Order: sequence, then C-alpha cells, then structure tokens
Amino acid sequence: MRIVIIGAGFTGIQLAKRLINEQNDVVLIDNNEDTVRHASNRLDCTVINADGNNLETLESAGIAKADALVCVTDNDEINMITCSLVDAVYPRLLKIARVRNYAYYVNTNAAAKHHAETFIGNHRPLYGIDFMVHPDVEAAEAIVSAVEHGAVSDALTFGSSEYELTRVQVEQMSKMDGIEVKNVRTLTQRKFIVVYVESKGIASLPSGDTVLHAGDSIGILTAKENVPSLLELCGSKVEALKKIALVGAGRIGTIVADRIMQKERVSLFKRFVGKAKAKIAQDFVIIDSDEQLCKAASERFPTANVFCADITDEGFIQEEGLDSFNLVICATHNHELNMVVSAYLESLGVEKTIALVAHSAFGEIARKLGVDVAVPIRDAVVDSIMSHLRGKAVTGIHSVSSGDLEIIECDLPSSSKVVGKTLKEIASSGEYLILLVKKPGSNQYDIPVGSTELTVGDHLVLISRAANKKVLEKFSGAK
Repeated sequence: MRIVIIGAGFTGIQLAKRLINEQNDVVLIDNNEDTVRHASNRLDCTVINADGNNLETLESAGIAKADALVCVTDNDEINMITCSLVDAVYPRLLKIARVRNYAYYVNTNAAAKHHAETFIGNHRPLYGIDFMVHPDVEAAEAIVSAVEHGAVSDALTFGSSEYELTRVQVEQMSKMDGIEVKNVRTLTQRKFIVVYVESKGIASLPSGDTVLHAGDSIGILTAKENVPSLLELCGSKVEALKKIALVGAGRIGTIVADRIMQKERVSLFKRFVGKAKAKIAQDFVIIDSDEQLCKAASERFPTANVFCADITDEGFIQEEGLDSFNLVICATHNHELNMVVSAYLESLGVEKTIALVAHSAFGEIARKLGVDVAVPIRDAVVDSIMSHLRGKAVTGIHSVSSGDLEIIECDLPSSSKVVGKTLKEIASSGEYLILLVKKPGSNQYDIPVGSTELTVGDHLVLISRAANKKVLEKFSGAK
C-alpha cells in the first residue's frame, strides 16, 4: 500500500514506523522544518517539508496513486479540511482524520445517524472523512474498561464475546509461580488460555514447556466470569471498588465520569463495585485545579463530590482521606503528573491506581513505579488507525506487550489461504495463535481446537508478532 501521512508528530512517526515495518510505501508531510529533520533521521521513507493541506503538495507526493490519506496534525480543522479537499478530487481514496474536539466527534455521529438514509449508497461521508479517530474517546473507553475489571490489569474485550484477554502479573509464591504452561490447567476447572508471556522485558507466544515465574506478566484469555478466580491464581487480590476518585475534569475525565455514572453501565460494575447505584455516586469524587472545569463537572455530575484542589497538596490528600480510597484514576492532560501522583498515592495506601500516559514506553515506566494500570493514549490512536488501513477484512488491531505483539480481528475472506483447513493443518508454533472463532450467522465466540475447520466468513481473533505481514496476508487475503 501507499499511504500519505500529514503530521510528523509522535503519532505520525509511530504510525509511519509500523507501516514501514510492514513494507508499505509511506510519505510523511509536515510544515515544521525541525520536525521534518527529526523524522528524516528516524524513518526510511519520503519526508516532505511543506503544508499538507495544499493540493499541489499532495499531488507531488503521489496522492493520485495512494491508497490512503491519514491526517494527524495537531490542528483538528486542518485534518478535516485536508480530507475534504482531497475527497473533492480523489473520492475513492481512503481518508482518516484524528479529531480531538469532542464536539466534532459527537455532532458528526449524530448527523450521520439522523440522516442515515441520505448516506446510503454513493453519498460521500461527512467532511469527506471515511474514519474519524478521537483519541480522548479511545483513551476514556480503555480507562473505563480497566475500572470494570477491578483495576488489577489491562483487559481487551471482543465485541459481543463472553471472552476477554486480561494482562496480569504473576506474584511470588502464587500458584502460577514456577509452573509450566502445559500444566496450568491442572490448577482450575475453568477454561482459559495463556496467550503471551512477558519475561525480563521480552514478549513471546508460549509453548507448553514455557515456565512462568514471579514478575512475569501473562495474557490470559477466558470468559469474563472466570477472571476474578484466575487473577487469584496469579496472586492478585480482587477487592470491591467502593470509593473512586477521578483526577482531571478535562475532556477525557469528563468522558470517563459520563461512562461511570451512566445508568446502563451500573450492572457492569457489580463484580467489583457493588450493586447499589447510590453507593457509586456517593463515593465518586472528581478533583481538578481548574475552577471552570470544576464548575462544569459540578453541574454535569450533581451526585458526585467535586473538589477544586491541587492533587499534589499533601494537606488536601490528608483532609479528604484520599489514602483510604480503593481506586484513584489520574486522567489529566499532564501524563508525567499522572504517573507520579498515581505512584505517590499508592505509597500512601490507595489500593489501585490507573494512569493516563503518553505511550507504551511510559506505560512500562508507570508499572515499574507501582501503577496498576497504564493507559497509553497515543498507542490507542495508532491501533485504531492501523485497523482501518489493514483492508476490509481486518476489523480491529490491538497492540499488547509494549507493541511487540498484536491482536488482530478479521473476517475470513474467500481469498484467504487458510479457508477449508483445520487449525492443526496450519499451526505454526511461536508465529501466531488463533484465540477465538465466531462462525457466520452466530453470535457465539468459541475457543477453537485442532480439528476446528476455518470457513469463509469466520470472524477470527488471533495474536502474532507486530508487523508480521505474512500472517496478515495468510488470514486477511491482503497483499
């Protein structure tokens, strides 16, 4: 594929790296000379110093022969206008824009839904944007997912599947400490798979002989109802989250609070938070140092306690008894502050913390500082964009283990090389692992076995090394 990327900031560079690793033809455009010089020294692709919203610049960059345009500048309006400009001349080109302004995201979705019939057929999408990626929504959903899982680990869910992939650390003297993967099923009757193992900074797809050690992080695929008992096997103690504090009332914090306070989501918290809706509202606290944000939060969430205060003020922490809280979520725009405050509050006695961080490298640092769950906002954005660039068969991409591994969701097309074959016929130890299969017309996901035959239309969830183009081609039929 040939992809033109507008914006050579962190997201643009990370996206370009992953596309280059998959042997795609990438052109990166930015109007900042220093940024372009930095990108040129790091990337093996064409980097152009120019305004990306100029049609002449885009045409000289080969937009006419490109497969996709991705706009990830710091300016929402430039991203949207560039897509609109290109759509007017090259409507068949796939166009993706990162849009941070939540109002654009909400209004666009509302307009598309309200005029759904108008947009059936050949009508162009709003603003000419095929996919609008909103970083704040991606990050907020990841934070809420972590809360729903007791903030003991990172977790991935797959559509309507009853299964989820949970990342958890093996604690010393736990039942998982020192056991071989082939023997882990002797510990419980509950059905699960050890999907990956991170040991001493190295991530791998395990074999039956792989030995788990204290300090290793492992990915466990199991039904949602089995998660608490399996976490206990790893030595993680699951406690009810009855007192929750949210630090940060900005865009992401507001979305997180919205999700937590919504009536329809109360049932999702029963495992860890408790059954009473009033109890959630009574013990939900929002903290921010900005008076306007606090005023807006008070009006939006009247049942929550909102404090306008500096979270680094020890007097405030003691006065409000934050050290007694079950969970503190740090979701400010200052990612370094989120890490430091989370680690500090844990040292004071807070049971669990979730920190919003810039990217996966900071996520690893945060975990080493003692933060229970780190949510890397930029990685979530890159994953979302990559899922749209992998072809129509690929419906989702999720980076795990600091980006070393990828979870791929795809619908098996007739062009796939594995159609009509069983899992044991296509098995490739250490290269990939098929985790779940949903047959056409079914709403049920199943963990496949060696005799499972793959057919056209199967929805697959699999894991492989990141940027493994051969695996992607094998299952998605992409070239």
